[in-house]
Amino acid sequence: MRVLVIGAGNMGLTYAEGMAQSPLLSKHNLRIYDTDPKKIKKLSKLSYFNVFDNLEDCLPKADLVFIAVKPYHCEALFKTMKPMTNDQQIFVSLMAGVTIDTIKEQLGKKKVIRTMPNLPAKVGKGVTSYTESKDVSKIELLMVRNLLDTTGTSIHVENENFIDASTGISGSGPAYVFYFMQSMLEAAKKMGFSDNDSKVLVSSTFEGAIELFNQSDISPETWIERVASKGGTTQAAIDSMDDNNVKQLIEDAAYAAFDRAIELGKK
Repeated sequence: MRVLVIGAGNMGLTYAEGMAQSPLLSKHNLRIYDTDPKKIKKLSKLSYFNVFDNLEDCLPKADLVFIAVKPYHCEALFKTMKPMTNDQQIFVSLMAGVTIDTIKEQLGKKKVIRTMPNLPAKVGKGVTSYTESKDVSKIELLMVRNLLDTTGTSIHVENENFIDASTGISGSGPAYVFYFMQSMLEAAKKMGFSDNDSKVLVSSTFEGAIELFNQSDISPETWIERVASKGGTTQAAIDSMDDNNVKQLIEDAAYAAFDRAIELGKK
């Protein structure tokens, strides 16, 4: 199986490196394409995969093609790609908002898988939701899932509505966490902690809370009840967030990302 990744940006390179470090592919079977001379020069120094700056040299012979470019570049890219593709190839989109129908129409091909990755894939902790066109076989889907799992874990969803929804939860989700962390960092510094101590306090708290959650069947609500004693310090913080409607604001933010994903798909 020959795999090509088109686009060596954050997501493209992340998935290329994840696949390169797995036993699923050899260097000979993994290729990455980009048009940026600086990226090409940098990537050429790596031994993980073969690097190309000409689609004609790598696309026609690929069995599986990951597309990891900015959504606004896809129309021009598809126009260039179309004459070099064949009906047996499988196209896996890592682009936000670009629908399966759009890819099928512009490439003139039937085997398309749409995904929604997220940034923690860079450290092997990503979650990728994915769904497929009806022409992708179960065996082909399993093959792609195994490759997606090289950057963390993957979740198969029923249709593209869930891809847009996962954009609002997992795709954009790391930014929500960083937003909350930044607020806590700033509070810690105002309380007099150093930059380093603030980072340790906040990052370790997040890491520990997530580990507690992952190692039990206890809901976040129950964990809050265990930490927050009536009339205590934690309850004072929770009451403040409830009074300021923080829970609803976070939900609204997730839906804003969801709605924007749908809008992008209509363009």
